[in-house]
Amino acid sequence: MAHDDAAPALPNDLSAFWMPFTDNRAFKARPRLLASAKDMHYFTPEGRALLDGTSGLWCVNAGHTRAPIVEAIRQAAGELDYAPSFQLSHPKAFAFAQRLTAILPAGMDHVFFGNSGSEAVDSALKIALAYQRAIGQAGRTRLIGREKGYHGVGFGGISVGGLPNNRRAFTLLPGVDHIRHTYDPAAHFTRGQPEAGADLADDLERLVGLHGAETIAAVIVEPLAGSAGVLVPPKGYLQRLRAICDAHGILLIFDEVITGFGRLGAATAAERFGVTPDLMTLAKGLTNAAVPMGAVGVRAGIYEAVTESAAAGIELFHGYTYSAHPLAVAAGAATLQLYADEELFARAAGLEGRWEDAVHSLKDAPHVKDVRNLGLVAGIELTPREGAPGQRAAEVFQLCFDAGVLVRVTGDIVALSPPLIISPAQIDELVGKIGEVLGRVA
Repeated sequence: MAHDDAAPALPNDLSAFWMPFTDNRAFKARPRLLASAKDMHYFTPEGRALLDGTSGLWCVNAGHTRAPIVEAIRQAAGELDYAPSFQLSHPKAFAFAQRLTAILPAGMDHVFFGNSGSEAVDSALKIALAYQRAIGQAGRTRLIGREKGYHGVGFGGISVGGLPNNRRAFTLLPGVDHIRHTYDPAAHFTRGQPEAGADLADDLERLVGLHGAETIAAVIVEPLAGSAGVLVPPKGYLQRLRAICDAHGILLIFDEVITGFGRLGAATAAERFGVTPDLMTLAKGLTNAAVPMGAVGVRAGIYEAVTESAAAGIELFHGYTYSAHPLAVAAGAATLQLYADEELFARAAGLEGRWEDAVHSLKDAPHVKDVRNLGLVAGIELTPREGAPGQRAAEVFQLCFDAGVLVRVTGDIVALSPPLIISPAQIDELVGKIGEVLGRVA
């Protein structure tokens, strides 16, 4: 399979770009470059096809360079290149906000726009603090995250996050604590949600006892932890966490930057699990990643408390130059329409069984320690090499790239999250090539 477009010229100097979350020295010695993309495939500058098993970076849910989204961006760029959102805006921003809230849980009637998941998280944390102050609970300043959580790279996000490598080199926010993670190393090769583990939510009660509920503003969790290696919530866990938050007046924030927009076979993980948070962060699949955008879904009572309690003038001193950027709004509106026209959330739900069987077929492949899955996402955990954690998975990543499939690795876990348009045959191709690579890795 080859792409029709002419191959672009290769850069002759890679030094200027300091790449994020990358071993820059190793990459620049052996670069992996993507030149174009279409539907389920990336194409290298040489025209070699790569089956995308990761939706880019958990984000291209509808497939690459889809015509309706491309045309919407093209039209928007020629109509309104930029409009500020400070004391001004543009009509399509309001129309898109209304359309977005229509697929969010009932009662989540407002959205605050930013430009990424990281910005959405920091915005949600600030909104939670503003709300507690607005209702006379100014002493509630403590934020609670979860071990192994990932909430972007803002100072708020890394503080409530629980991935050590993202935190150890930076000064963190004070007054932050963490409940324990949901990973049970004994529950290997679980299909879907683990049966046991709902009681892990009770660890929040430990922090309430330690700090006092009157000091805690909010708890933020990923419904399914993605960057930690696909940690699926036990049955009843999120329901129990919701009940504990309600009992103590603590806001519950779902970080749905990964789980939103069909990844779990529903518009949101909140819908999938039947648990409604107070705030919800969104990004990635919001615009199919065609233009950067983030958002916070906000329960009506929170918005009303903050806006109605404030003195005349600005109610929340927070925002971004590019909030509700016209091109992002156009991409988001076209993306939501495409999801609806092609019924992609339902399609993902319909493929879940086939996907589950395929990824669990790797159970007996060399080096496989565990397989976890839910919706169209899976984590294949490998046994690490003695004294060299992460190296086996890194080799799998490179060999898969060479074999024509794109996967993501985090530590010794191969994470998969293909576009929702993946076909059964492409599922078999993706998993089959991973199996072949595992057979070649020492």
